[in-house]
Amino acid sequence: YQIETIIYLSILKNYILYFIIHLDFEFGTSGYDVDRTNGGTAFYAYYNIVCLVAGTGMLGLSSALRQGGWAGLVMILLAWWMSSYTGVIMQKCMYKGKSRRLASFKEIATESFGAIGGWVSFFFSTWIYLGTPVLYLVLAAQNMNQLCAGTAGELGRLKWTIIWCVVVAIPYIFIKSMNNVAWTSALGMVAIMVTIIITIVLAGIDAPNQAATTVHDNVIWDGFPIALATISFSFGGNVVYPNVEGSMKNPKRWPITIVGGLATCAAMYLAIAVCGYYVYGTDVLNPVYNSTPDGPARTVAIVLITINVAVSSPIMLVSFALDVEDMLNITVEKCGKKKEFVYRFLVRIGIMIIVAVIGILIPFFDLLMSLIGAFANCALIMIFPVLFYIRLTGFRNKNIFEHAWHLLIIIVGLVGLIFGTWTAIEDLVDAFTDGYEYEL
Repeated sequence: YQIETIIYLSILKNYILYFIIHLDFEFGTSGYDVDRTNGGTAFYAYYNIVCLVAGTGMLGLSSALRQGGWAGLVMILLAWWMSSYTGVIMQKCMYKGKSRRLASFKEIATESFGAIGGWVSFFFSTWIYLGTPVLYLVLAAQNMNQLCAGTAGELGRLKWTIIWCVVVAIPYIFIKSMNNVAWTSALGMVAIMVTIIITIVLAGIDAPNQAATTVHDNVIWDGFPIALATISFSFGGNVVYPNVEGSMKNPKRWPITIVGGLATCAAMYLAIAVCGYYVYGTDVLNPVYNSTPDGPARTVAIVLITINVAVSSPIMLVSFALDVEDMLNITVEKCGKKKEFVYRFLVRIGIMIIVAVIGILIPFFDLLMSLIGAFANCALIMIFPVLFYIRLTGFRNKNIFEHAWHLLIIIVGLVGLIFGTWTAIEDLVDAFTDGYEYEL
Protein backbone atom coordinates (compact mmCIF):
# COMPACT_ATOMS: atom_id res chain seq x y z
CA TYR A 1 0.00 0.00 0.00
CA GLN A 2 2.77 2.43 0.96
CA ILE A 3 4.79 1.56 -2.19
CA GLU A 4 1.74 2.22 -4.39
CA THR A 5 1.16 5.52 -2.61
CA ILE A 6 4.76 6.61 -3.17
CA ILE A 7 4.47 5.73 -6.88
CA TYR A 8 1.29 7.79 -7.24
CA LEU A 9 2.85 10.73 -5.40
CA SER A 10 5.87 10.59 -7.74
CA ILE A 11 3.58 10.64 -10.77
CA LEU A 12 1.74 13.65 -9.35
CA LYS A 13 5.03 15.47 -8.70
CA ASN A 14 6.07 15.00 -12.34
CA TYR A 15 2.75 16.33 -13.60
CA ILE A 16 2.86 19.39 -11.36
CA LEU A 17 6.34 20.17 -12.67
CA TYR A 18 5.03 19.66 -16.20
CA PHE A 19 2.25 22.19 -15.66
CA ILE A 20 4.65 24.70 -14.13
CA ILE A 21 6.88 24.55 -17.20
CA HIS A 22 4.33 24.02 -19.99
CA LEU A 23 1.47 26.39 -19.24
CA ASP A 24 0.02 27.24 -22.62
CA PHE A 25 -2.50 29.96 -21.81
CA GLU A 26 -2.56 33.36 -23.46
CA PHE A 27 -2.47 35.29 -20.21
CA GLY A 28 -3.33 38.93 -20.47
CA THR A 29 -5.00 38.66 -23.89
CA SER A 30 -7.19 41.71 -24.33
CA GLY A 31 -10.87 40.94 -23.80
CA TYR A 32 -10.16 37.43 -22.48
CA ASP A 33 -8.08 37.59 -19.32
CA VAL A 34 -8.87 39.92 -16.42
CA ASP A 35 -7.17 43.28 -16.05
CA ARG A 36 -3.94 42.54 -14.16
CA THR A 37 -2.52 46.06 -14.20
CA ASN A 38 -2.81 46.35 -10.44
CA GLY A 39 -2.30 42.65 -9.77
CA GLY A 40 -0.38 41.41 -6.76
CA THR A 41 2.80 39.37 -6.52
CA ALA A 42 3.02 35.59 -6.31
CA PHE A 43 4.03 35.93 -2.66
CA TYR A 44 0.85 37.90 -1.90
CA ALA A 45 -1.22 35.16 -3.58
CA TYR A 46 0.70 32.54 -1.57
CA TYR A 47 -0.08 34.49 1.60
CA ASN A 48 -3.78 34.65 0.70
CA ILE A 49 -3.90 30.89 0.07
CA VAL A 50 -2.33 30.12 3.44
CA CYS A 51 -4.69 32.54 5.20
CA LEU A 52 -7.75 31.08 3.48
CA VAL A 53 -6.90 27.38 3.80
CA ALA A 54 -5.15 27.17 7.19
CA GLY A 55 -8.01 27.58 9.64
CA THR A 56 -9.77 25.86 12.50
CA GLY A 57 -9.81 22.62 10.49
CA MET A 58 -6.28 21.87 11.66
CA LEU A 59 -7.53 21.68 15.26
CA GLY A 60 -9.29 18.43 14.36
CA LEU A 61 -6.39 16.67 12.63
CA SER A 62 -5.14 14.94 15.79
CA SER A 63 -8.67 13.60 16.11
CA ALA A 64 -8.44 12.40 12.49
CA LEU A 65 -5.40 10.32 13.47
CA ARG A 66 -7.37 8.96 16.42
CA GLN A 67 -10.03 7.85 13.93
CA GLY A 68 -7.65 6.41 11.29
CA GLY A 69 -4.47 5.63 13.24
CA TRP A 70 -0.94 6.64 12.27
CA ALA A 71 -1.81 5.70 8.69
CA GLY A 72 -3.81 8.92 8.69
CA LEU A 73 -0.50 10.72 8.09
CA VAL A 74 -0.42 9.12 4.64
CA MET A 75 -3.93 10.49 4.05
CA ILE A 76 -2.81 14.00 5.03
CA LEU A 77 0.08 13.83 2.54
CA LEU A 78 -2.14 12.30 -0.12
CA ALA A 79 -4.81 14.97 0.44
CA TRP A 80 -2.11 17.64 0.10
CA TRP A 81 -0.89 16.23 -3.23
CA MET A 82 -4.41 15.80 -4.53
CA SER A 83 -5.54 19.29 -3.50
CA SER A 84 -2.33 20.75 -4.99
CA TYR A 85 -2.94 18.95 -8.25
CA THR A 86 -6.59 19.93 -8.48
CA GLY A 87 -5.61 23.51 -7.65
CA VAL A 88 -3.20 23.47 -10.61
CA ILE A 89 -5.66 21.97 -13.10
CA MET A 90 -8.34 24.41 -11.95
CA GLN A 91 -6.28 27.15 -13.59
CA LYS A 92 -6.41 25.35 -16.92
CA CYS A 93 -10.17 25.17 -16.56
CA MET A 94 -10.37 28.93 -15.92
CA TYR A 95 -9.01 29.62 -19.41
CA LYS A 96 -11.30 27.26 -21.31
CA GLY A 97 -14.21 29.70 -21.53
CA LYS A 98 -15.56 30.46 -24.99
CA SER A 99 -14.96 34.19 -24.87
CA ARG A 100 -13.55 35.09 -21.46
CA ARG A 101 -11.77 33.81 -18.39
CA LEU A 102 -14.07 31.82 -16.12
CA ALA A 103 -14.05 33.84 -12.90
CA SER A 104 -15.66 31.50 -10.37
CA PHE A 105 -16.09 27.84 -9.44
CA LYS A 106 -19.72 27.99 -10.55
CA GLU A 107 -18.79 29.46 -13.96
CA ILE A 108 -16.30 26.62 -14.51
CA ALA A 109 -19.00 24.09 -13.56
CA THR A 110 -21.52 25.75 -15.89
CA GLU A 111 -19.03 25.80 -18.78
CA SER A 112 -18.30 22.11 -18.16
CA PHE A 113 -21.78 20.66 -17.65
CA GLY A 114 -24.24 23.43 -18.42
CA ALA A 115 -26.73 25.04 -16.06
CA ILE A 116 -27.28 21.80 -14.13
CA GLY A 117 -23.55 21.53 -13.42
CA GLY A 118 -23.52 25.13 -12.22
CA TRP A 119 -26.39 24.61 -9.81
CA VAL A 120 -24.95 21.33 -8.50
CA SER A 121 -21.64 23.04 -7.73
CA PHE A 122 -23.52 25.94 -6.12
CA PHE A 123 -25.38 23.47 -3.90
CA PHE A 124 -22.14 21.92 -2.64
CA SER A 125 -20.50 25.34 -2.31
CA THR A 126 -23.43 26.48 -0.18
CA TRP A 127 -22.53 23.75 2.31
CA ILE A 128 -19.14 25.42 2.70
CA TYR A 129 -20.42 29.01 2.70
CA LEU A 130 -23.09 28.32 5.35
CA GLY A 131 -21.69 25.23 7.08
CA THR A 132 -18.38 26.83 8.00
CA PRO A 133 -19.96 29.85 9.78
CA VAL A 134 -22.27 27.46 11.62
CA LEU A 135 -19.22 25.48 12.72
CA TYR A 136 -17.44 28.66 13.80
CA LEU A 137 -20.39 29.94 15.83
CA VAL A 138 -20.81 26.57 17.57
CA LEU A 139 -17.12 26.63 18.50
CA ALA A 140 -17.30 30.27 19.69
CA ALA A 141 -20.30 29.48 21.91
CA GLN A 142 -18.57 26.38 23.28
CA ASN A 143 -15.40 28.35 24.02
CA MET A 144 -17.18 31.24 25.75
CA ASN A 145 -19.20 28.90 27.93
CA GLN A 146 -15.97 27.09 28.80
CA LEU A 147 -14.11 30.33 29.59
CA CYS A 148 -16.95 31.56 31.81
CA ALA A 149 -17.41 28.27 33.69
CA GLY A 150 -18.28 28.89 37.34
CA THR A 151 -19.16 32.56 36.80
CA ALA A 152 -22.27 34.53 35.94
CA GLY A 153 -21.12 34.37 32.31
CA GLU A 154 -21.77 30.62 32.10
CA LEU A 155 -24.99 31.13 30.20
CA GLY A 156 -25.08 27.81 28.36
CA ARG A 157 -24.28 27.08 24.71
CA LEU A 158 -27.75 28.03 23.49
CA LYS A 159 -27.58 31.60 24.77
CA TRP A 160 -23.94 32.03 23.76
CA THR A 161 -24.75 30.79 20.23
CA ILE A 162 -27.48 33.44 19.94
CA ILE A 163 -25.15 36.13 21.32
CA TRP A 164 -22.39 35.27 18.83
CA CYS A 165 -24.88 35.22 15.96
CA VAL A 166 -25.83 38.80 16.87
CA VAL A 167 -22.17 39.83 17.20
CA VAL A 168 -21.31 38.40 13.76
CA ALA A 169 -24.53 39.67 12.16
CA ILE A 170 -23.89 43.34 12.95
CA PRO A 171 -20.82 43.78 10.69
CA TYR A 172 -21.96 41.12 8.19
CA ILE A 173 -25.27 42.81 7.40
CA PHE A 174 -23.72 46.21 6.73
CA ILE A 175 -20.54 45.10 4.88
CA LYS A 176 -21.19 45.46 1.18
CA SER A 177 -18.16 43.80 -0.47
CA MET A 178 -15.31 41.39 0.21
CA ASN A 179 -12.81 44.25 0.19
CA ASN A 180 -14.17 45.35 3.55
CA VAL A 181 -13.38 42.02 5.24
CA ALA A 182 -10.04 41.16 3.61
CA TRP A 183 -8.07 42.25 6.68
CA THR A 184 -9.73 39.55 8.79
CA SER A 185 -7.75 36.84 6.98
CA ALA A 186 -4.48 38.21 8.35
CA LEU A 187 -5.87 38.52 11.88
CA GLY A 188 -7.26 35.00 11.75
CA MET A 189 -3.95 33.61 10.50
CA VAL A 190 -2.04 35.18 13.41
CA ALA A 191 -4.55 33.74 15.89
CA ILE A 192 -4.26 30.25 14.38
CA MET A 193 -0.44 30.30 14.35
CA VAL A 194 -0.18 31.42 17.98
CA THR A 195 -2.76 28.80 19.01
CA ILE A 196 -0.74 26.06 17.28
CA ILE A 197 2.45 27.12 19.04
CA ILE A 198 0.70 27.24 22.44
CA THR A 199 -0.90 23.82 21.89
CA ILE A 200 2.36 22.17 20.82
CA VAL A 201 4.27 23.64 23.76
CA LEU A 202 1.59 22.64 26.29
CA ALA A 203 1.37 19.14 24.82
CA GLY A 204 5.16 18.79 24.99
CA ILE A 205 5.17 19.82 28.65
CA ASP A 206 2.31 17.40 29.40
CA ALA A 207 3.86 14.47 27.47
CA PRO A 208 5.64 12.85 30.46
CA ASN A 209 2.35 12.78 32.38
CA GLN A 210 0.57 10.99 29.52
CA ALA A 211 3.28 8.51 28.48
CA ALA A 212 2.13 5.65 30.71
CA THR A 213 -1.51 5.69 29.59
CA THR A 214 -1.30 6.79 25.94
CA VAL A 215 -2.61 4.27 23.38
CA HIS A 216 -1.97 4.50 19.63
CA ASP A 217 -3.25 2.56 16.61
CA ASN A 218 -1.32 2.03 13.40
CA VAL A 219 -4.33 1.55 11.11
CA ILE A 220 -8.08 1.74 11.75
CA TRP A 221 -9.68 0.84 8.43
CA ASP A 222 -13.25 1.51 9.56
CA GLY A 223 -12.29 5.02 10.59
CA PHE A 224 -10.62 6.01 7.31
CA PRO A 225 -13.67 7.64 5.65
CA ILE A 226 -14.51 9.88 8.62
CA ALA A 227 -10.81 10.72 9.10
CA LEU A 228 -10.61 11.64 5.41
CA ALA A 229 -13.62 13.92 5.90
CA THR A 230 -11.86 15.86 8.67
CA ILE A 231 -8.66 16.08 6.61
CA SER A 232 -10.58 17.26 3.53
CA PHE A 233 -12.18 20.03 5.57
CA SER A 234 -8.66 21.28 6.36
CA PHE A 235 -7.72 21.61 2.67
CA GLY A 236 -10.86 23.40 1.51
CA GLY A 237 -10.14 26.36 -0.77
CA ASN A 238 -11.03 25.48 -4.36
CA VAL A 239 -14.13 27.63 -4.28
CA VAL A 240 -12.07 30.83 -3.92
CA TYR A 241 -9.01 29.89 -6.01
CA PRO A 242 -10.32 31.64 -9.15
CA ASN A 243 -10.49 34.90 -7.18
CA VAL A 244 -6.95 34.51 -5.85
CA GLU A 245 -5.53 33.60 -9.28
CA GLY A 246 -7.36 36.54 -10.83
CA SER A 247 -5.60 38.91 -8.44
CA MET A 248 -2.09 37.86 -9.58
CA LYS A 249 -0.03 40.06 -11.87
CA ASN A 250 1.81 37.05 -13.29
CA PRO A 251 -0.60 34.06 -13.42
CA LYS A 252 2.11 31.79 -14.86
CA ARG A 253 3.39 31.53 -11.30
CA TRP A 254 0.10 30.13 -10.05
CA PRO A 255 1.18 26.42 -10.01
CA ILE A 256 4.24 27.02 -7.85
CA THR A 257 2.19 29.41 -5.70
CA ILE A 258 -0.63 26.98 -5.00
CA VAL A 259 1.73 24.06 -4.38
CA GLY A 260 3.87 26.19 -2.03
CA GLY A 261 0.87 27.57 -0.16
CA LEU A 262 -0.68 24.16 0.41
CA ALA A 263 2.75 22.73 1.33
CA THR A 264 3.00 25.33 4.10
CA CYS A 265 -0.45 24.34 5.34
CA ALA A 266 0.46 20.63 5.18
CA ALA A 267 3.61 21.24 7.25
CA MET A 268 1.55 22.97 9.96
CA TYR A 269 -1.06 20.21 9.79
CA LEU A 270 1.52 17.46 10.26
CA ALA A 271 3.08 19.28 13.22
CA ILE A 272 -0.18 19.74 15.13
CA ALA A 273 -1.60 16.31 14.15
CA VAL A 274 1.50 14.33 15.17
CA CYS A 275 1.98 16.32 18.37
CA GLY A 276 -1.61 15.90 19.56
CA TYR A 277 -1.95 12.22 18.69
CA TYR A 278 1.52 11.26 19.92
CA VAL A 279 0.97 12.82 23.35
CA TYR A 280 -2.71 11.98 23.95
CA GLY A 281 -3.33 9.03 21.61
CA THR A 282 -6.88 7.75 21.49
CA ASP A 283 -7.91 10.22 24.22
CA VAL A 284 -7.18 13.31 22.10
CA LEU A 285 -10.10 15.73 21.80
CA ASN A 286 -11.39 17.93 19.00
CA PRO A 287 -10.42 20.78 19.15
CA VAL A 288 -7.02 19.53 20.26
CA TYR A 289 -6.28 22.34 22.72
CA ASN A 290 -8.99 20.94 25.00
CA SER A 291 -6.65 17.98 25.64
CA THR A 292 -3.91 20.20 27.09
CA PRO A 293 -3.66 21.07 30.81
CA ASP A 294 -5.91 23.84 32.05
CA GLY A 295 -4.19 27.15 32.77
CA PRO A 296 -3.48 30.68 31.47
CA ALA A 297 -1.80 29.48 28.25
CA ARG A 298 -4.75 27.29 27.31
CA THR A 299 -7.11 30.17 28.11
CA VAL A 300 -5.13 32.40 25.73
CA ALA A 301 -5.44 29.74 23.00
CA ILE A 302 -9.21 29.52 23.49
CA VAL A 303 -9.57 33.31 23.39
CA LEU A 304 -7.49 33.55 20.20
CA ILE A 305 -9.51 30.85 18.44
CA THR A 306 -12.72 32.56 19.50
CA ILE A 307 -11.47 35.83 18.02
CA ASN A 308 -10.46 33.97 14.86
CA VAL A 309 -13.89 32.42 14.29
CA ALA A 310 -15.60 35.74 15.06
CA VAL A 311 -13.64 37.63 12.40
CA SER A 312 -13.59 34.75 9.90
CA SER A 313 -17.33 34.04 9.82
CA PRO A 314 -18.21 37.25 7.90
CA ILE A 315 -15.85 36.23 5.06
CA MET A 316 -17.92 33.17 4.15
CA LEU A 317 -21.24 34.85 4.89
CA VAL A 318 -20.50 37.94 2.79
CA SER A 319 -19.23 35.80 -0.08
CA PHE A 320 -22.42 33.71 -0.08
CA ALA A 321 -24.65 36.76 0.33
CA LEU A 322 -23.00 38.44 -2.68
CA ASP A 323 -23.73 35.35 -4.82
CA VAL A 324 -27.37 35.31 -3.71
CA GLU A 325 -27.77 39.05 -4.28
CA ASP A 326 -26.25 38.66 -7.74
CA MET A 327 -28.70 35.85 -8.60
CA LEU A 328 -31.61 37.98 -7.36
CA ASN A 329 -30.21 40.99 -9.24
CA ILE A 330 -30.21 43.18 -6.13
CA THR A 331 -28.23 46.18 -7.36
CA VAL A 332 -28.32 49.94 -6.91
CA GLU A 333 -28.81 50.36 -10.67
CA LYS A 334 -31.98 48.25 -10.70
CA CYS A 335 -33.51 48.90 -7.27
CA GLY A 336 -32.19 52.31 -6.30
CA LYS A 337 -30.02 53.02 -3.29
CA LYS A 338 -32.70 52.74 -0.57
CA LYS A 339 -34.48 49.65 -1.92
CA GLU A 340 -31.14 47.95 -2.62
CA PHE A 341 -30.16 48.40 1.03
CA VAL A 342 -33.55 47.15 2.28
CA TYR A 343 -33.49 44.05 0.02
CA ARG A 344 -29.86 43.33 0.93
CA PHE A 345 -30.69 43.76 4.62
CA LEU A 346 -33.60 41.28 4.39
CA VAL A 347 -31.58 38.70 2.42
CA ARG A 348 -28.70 38.80 4.89
CA ILE A 349 -30.99 38.69 7.93
CA GLY A 350 -32.62 35.60 6.41
CA ILE A 351 -29.24 33.92 5.85
CA MET A 352 -28.13 34.75 9.39
CA ILE A 353 -31.32 33.27 10.84
CA ILE A 354 -30.72 30.02 8.93
CA VAL A 355 -27.14 29.85 10.25
CA ALA A 356 -28.32 30.56 13.82
CA VAL A 357 -31.06 27.90 13.74
CA ILE A 358 -28.67 25.20 12.44
CA GLY A 359 -26.04 26.17 15.03
CA ILE A 360 -28.61 25.96 17.82
CA LEU A 361 -30.09 22.64 16.70
CA ILE A 362 -26.74 20.90 15.96
CA PRO A 363 -24.24 22.10 18.58
CA PHE A 364 -21.53 19.49 17.88
CA PHE A 365 -18.28 21.02 16.63
CA ASP A 366 -16.42 17.81 15.79
CA LEU A 367 -19.39 16.09 14.13
CA LEU A 368 -20.26 19.16 12.07
CA MET A 369 -16.66 19.37 10.87
CA SER A 370 -16.76 15.74 9.74
CA LEU A 371 -20.12 16.14 7.98
CA ILE A 372 -19.11 19.29 6.09
CA GLY A 373 -15.72 17.82 5.16
CA ALA A 374 -17.25 14.58 3.91
CA PHE A 375 -20.22 15.89 1.97
CA ALA A 376 -18.91 19.17 0.56
CA ASN A 377 -15.12 19.27 0.62
CA CYS A 378 -14.54 15.78 -0.80
CA ALA A 379 -16.64 16.76 -3.81
CA LEU A 380 -15.28 20.30 -4.27
CA ILE A 381 -11.60 19.45 -3.71
CA MET A 382 -11.27 16.06 -5.38
CA ILE A 383 -14.17 14.99 -7.58
CA PHE A 384 -15.41 18.14 -9.35
CA PRO A 385 -12.05 19.66 -10.44
CA VAL A 386 -11.02 16.40 -12.13
CA LEU A 387 -14.37 16.08 -13.91
CA PHE A 388 -14.21 19.73 -15.03
CA TYR A 389 -10.66 19.29 -16.29
CA ILE A 390 -11.47 16.18 -18.33
CA ARG A 391 -14.63 17.76 -19.72
CA LEU A 392 -12.96 21.03 -20.76
CA THR A 393 -9.57 19.74 -21.97
CA GLY A 394 -10.51 16.35 -23.39
CA PHE A 395 -10.14 12.69 -22.45
CA ARG A 396 -8.17 11.11 -25.30
CA ASN A 397 -5.24 13.52 -25.11
CA LYS A 398 -4.08 12.17 -21.74
CA ASN A 399 -1.91 9.11 -21.12
CA ILE A 400 -2.77 6.11 -18.99
CA PHE A 401 -0.84 7.33 -15.95
CA GLU A 402 -2.78 10.58 -15.85
CA HIS A 403 -6.05 8.68 -16.20
CA ALA A 404 -5.00 6.36 -13.35
CA TRP A 405 -4.19 9.35 -11.15
CA HIS A 406 -7.54 10.99 -11.97
CA LEU A 407 -9.34 7.74 -11.17
CA LEU A 408 -7.57 7.47 -7.81
CA ILE A 409 -8.54 11.05 -6.89
CA ILE A 410 -12.18 10.43 -7.79
CA ILE A 411 -12.27 7.13 -5.87
CA VAL A 412 -10.78 8.72 -2.76
CA GLY A 413 -13.26 11.59 -3.07
CA LEU A 414 -16.21 9.21 -3.44
CA VAL A 415 -15.10 7.13 -0.45
CA GLY A 416 -14.97 10.27 1.69
CA LEU A 417 -18.22 11.63 0.25
CA ILE A 418 -20.33 8.48 0.58
CA PHE A 419 -18.94 6.60 3.57
CA GLY A 420 -17.72 9.70 5.42
CA THR A 421 -21.13 11.36 5.13
CA TRP A 422 -22.88 8.16 6.18
CA THR A 423 -20.65 7.80 9.26
CA ALA A 424 -21.01 11.50 10.18
CA ILE A 425 -24.81 11.26 9.99
CA GLU A 426 -24.78 8.09 12.10
CA ASP A 427 -22.62 9.84 14.70
CA LEU A 428 -25.00 12.80 14.76
CA VAL A 429 -28.00 10.48 15.22
CA ASP A 430 -26.18 8.70 18.04
CA ALA A 431 -25.37 12.03 19.69
CA PHE A 432 -29.07 12.92 19.82
CA THR A 433 -30.40 9.45 20.68
CA ASP A 434 -27.93 9.02 23.56
CA GLY A 435 -30.00 11.45 25.60
CA TYR A 436 -28.22 14.67 24.75
CA GLU A 437 -29.85 17.70 26.35
CA TYR A 438 -28.96 21.23 25.32
CA GLU A 439 -27.30 23.36 27.98
CA LEU A 440 -29.81 26.16 28.49
